[in-house]
Amino acid sequence: MLNLKKNIISTLAYFDMFDYPLSYNEIFLFLECKCEETDLRKTINYLVSCKLIYQIGKFYSLKNDHFIITRRNKGNQKALELLEKAKAVGQLLIKFPYVRGIGISGSLSKNFADENSDIDLFIITKKNRLWIARTLMHLFKKLTFLVNKQHYYCMNYYIDEEQLEIVEKNIYTAIEVVTLIPLQGDGAFASFYSANAWTKDYLPNKVMRISSAKPSKRHILKSCVEFLCNNAVGSWIEKRLMKITAKRWNKKTQLRKLNSRGTIMGMAADQHFAKPDPKNFQIKLIEKYQSKLVPLLAIHEIKVG
Repeated sequence: MLNLKKNIISTLAYFDMFDYPLSYNEIFLFLECKCEETDLRKTINYLVSCKLIYQIGKFYSLKNDHFIITRRNKGNQKALELLEKAKAVGQLLIKFPYVRGIGISGSLSKNFADENSDIDLFIITKKNRLWIARTLMHLFKKLTFLVNKQHYYCMNYYIDEEQLEIVEKNIYTAIEVVTLIPLQGDGAFASFYSANAWTKDYLPNKVMRISSAKPSKRHILKSCVEFLCNNAVGSWIEKRLMKITAKRWNKKTQLRKLNSRGTIMGMAADQHFAKPDPKNFQIKLIEKYQSKLVPLLAIHEIKVG
C-alpha cells in the first residue's frame, strides 16, 4: 500500500510541474504501477483525508488551489476548439510526399490549450525519405507566416519507418508517446506503438489510441513526386538536405538562439529522425521532476509510512 501511495504522489507531482490537476481516471492511467480500482480509490481517499493531496471538485492535486482547476477547465475547452483545427491540418499534411503518419503531441495531446498554444505535430515518414518530406513541409510552413497560421503547423518531431522506437526511455518520453493523438496513418501508428511497447514499463495502465487515426489514402501528386524520387538521385537529395539542415541548426544552437518558449533552439538530426535536442528540454525536465520528487517523497514517507 505504501508503494501505491508513493505512486499516486509521484503521478500528481509530475503533472504539478505544469499546474495540471488530474481526475481519478487520469491518476489511474498515469500510475507507474498496476493496481485494483478498489485499492486506488481507498488510497486516494486516505491521502485526501491526511491532506497529503487535495480534492477540488473531480480533480486531485498536490496544491489546494482553485485557480489551477479553473485554468484546467478553460484549457480543456480551448483544446476542443484547437483539436478541430488540428484534424484539418492533418488531412492536409498527410498529402505531402513520403508522409505516412500525422499525430498531435505536446500540451494539446493532454487536452490542454491556451491563447498562446501551438499545434505540435509528430510525423512518421517513409524509410530513408524523412528529409525530403521535412523540407517540403517546412517550405510550405513558410507560406503560413503570410497568413499568420504558422502556429497551426509546428512540425517539430519526425521519425521514419526504419527507426520507430524512441531511443530515450523515461517517464517524460513514455507520457509523450502514450498521449499522442494519431490523426492520419493508422498503419504507421500501429507499427509505431508496437515498436514502443516499452512504455508499459512506465505506464502499465495506459492504452494507446491507434483507433483515432484514419487510414492513408492515395493522392496522385504525392504518388508522382515519390515515383520521381525513388532512385539514386532521390537518395542523394535526401542526404544533402539532412546535412544542410543539420548545419543550419547547429549554428542556431551555437548562437544560443531561443524559440518562442524561451528554450535554446537545437535539433538532434540523423538519417532516421529530426527532433528537438533532448539536452535542451527533456533532460532538464526530468532533472526538475526528480529534484521535486525526492524531498517530496521523503516528507510524505514520514507521514504515510
